[in-house]
Amino acid sequence: MDKEKKKYNQDNIFLGLDIGTEFVKAVIANKKKDGSLEIIGVGKAHQGMGNMYAGAIADIPGVITVCEKALSKAEEMAGVMSKVAVVGIAGELIKGNTSTVRYRRKNGNKPISETEMEAIIKRVQESAGERARKDVALETDNPDVQVRLINSAIVSLSIDGYKVSNPIGFKGSELVIQFYTAFAPLVHISAIEKVCTELNLDLLAVAVEPFAVCRACLGDDLDSNFSAIVMDIGGGTTDIAVVDDGGVEGTKMFGIGGRSYTHQISERLGVDFDLAEKLKLNLDRDLLSDPAITTIADAMSANDVEMYLENESRRQKIEDAVDSNIEVWLSGVGIALDDFSNIEMLPNKILLCGGGAGLVRLQEALATEEWWKDLPFSRRPVVHLLDDIDIPGIENTTEIDLDYSYITAFGLLRVALDTISSSEEETGLRAKIAKLLQN
Repeated sequence: MDKEKKKYNQDNIFLGLDIGTEFVKAVIANKKKDGSLEIIGVGKAHQGMGNMYAGAIADIPGVITVCEKALSKAEEMAGVMSKVAVVGIAGELIKGNTSTVRYRRKNGNKPISETEMEAIIKRVQESAGERARKDVALETDNPDVQVRLINSAIVSLSIDGYKVSNPIGFKGSELVIQFYTAFAPLVHISAIEKVCTELNLDLLAVAVEPFAVCRACLGDDLDSNFSAIVMDIGGGTTDIAVVDDGGVEGTKMFGIGGRSYTHQISERLGVDFDLAEKLKLNLDRDLLSDPAITTIADAMSANDVEMYLENESRRQKIEDAVDSNIEVWLSGVGIALDDFSNIEMLPNKILLCGGGAGLVRLQEALATEEWWKDLPFSRRPVVHLLDDIDIPGIENTTEIDLDYSYITAFGLLRVALDTISSSEEETGLRAKIAKLLQN
């Protein structure tokens, strides 16, 4: 309503822009007086086939066009323009790792200063950046590749064996820091910056998407003992983050997402991509009873899909295509989690989000098959599909059902809130550390 649209202060409006392989999702939120966020506008637009590659922007003008559509829908619903944005980034070339650094101080009786911490953090970031650059150079066969720091966070910190949340002001001889850093190729960041410039958006931050989802799950409780494996399954990639005792231990990505299943169905049945996508999405539900079917065209499309699913031979081909792809995907999950060698025991909770997470067969395979047996789990992990009610401090006030496929955008909004809050606070130990970690 118009009378509600006039209530919002432009300075409190943030945009989470999830530029995915399959869809662009724009979610606008208003920062309330208590510091929480209320979602007031949502927009979604379908990507063109060539717009994205392996989770990264491949066609800048094409992506801009789709973003404009999603943004217009969100702004029309919100009744307010969004200027400040946080954009997500994903893909196999994003390098997010946790390093353990031992720093021996010359004078243990001298309190740790902000300047000393800044020097330590800078040294760790530079070392991690060079390692990430070498990894990307090797994978792309480009020795001159450049990378940029995207996100960084302290996982844990102790002074002389005593765990602290912030070292500034403490005395001690040995500082042990577990430090998470994430880097992305400069070319990927530049593409995002170009998109935002063309959309007249102020880019507040670029966030590694699984890291952002972890932040959304943690909420305001920075001392949380929350532990989980977060899997963001998009159209082109699967992005995994491990959170242990409230700290992000690392992020891994591999190039299998929802589109892989669709391509398999398309090839095995000899049908176009659009029909294959419908067959995949409706494999485990009664499409003809869907209340969303309101037009003759919808009904005809539904009947076409139902014709394939009711044919025993065709349905078997679809199921075989999906199941074979799930088998490969589970192998990718196992390899990614095996890389977290710094964790003695993996969390037993798996949280799923992203459009690809809605595939029922994938959820069942993850929950029931034996893929986890050779990994350091204490028992079979429990699988949970994230929803908006699982995210603290962010309330959906729209009439749109924001399910698992929107959780990444929730995470981007949380990163926006973190960034703004740390810049607004001029004093306090947490504010000082937050400023040191800003890239």
